Amino acid sequence: MAARCSLSSSSLSVHGPLRHNKPSKRLAPCLPSAPRPGAAALRARAAKLPPGVEAPRVQPKLSEPFLGFTQTAEIWNSRACMIGLIGTFIVELVLNKGILQMIGVEVGKGLDLPL
Repeated sequence: MAARCSLSSSSLSVHGPLRHNKPSKRLAPCLPSAPRPGAAALRARAAKLPPGVEAPRVQPKLSEPFLGFTQTAEIWNSRACMIGLIGTFIVELVLNKGILQMIGVEVGKGLDLPL
């Protein structure tokens, strides 16, 4: 007798007896060649939850992040940007100089190109 293989869920019928398609040459050793006359029916029923147990909520289906751009990361990035911008304004106000003047770049002379 040929070796037996496990049946996949696609070969099981919920409401009727087992049905067999014509097996290919490759799968022939794993599947019986003809259906048995006394094939048993298979019925599947879901178990009921005991009282006091809640069914889990459906998990949200999130889209795949594009190159790491997720909504949470973008929210935190915008918050950090706002804190940095307000901090820059406070430093400029306290020191009475612009950021470029503080790092040594001369401003206010334009491009200083002779015409």
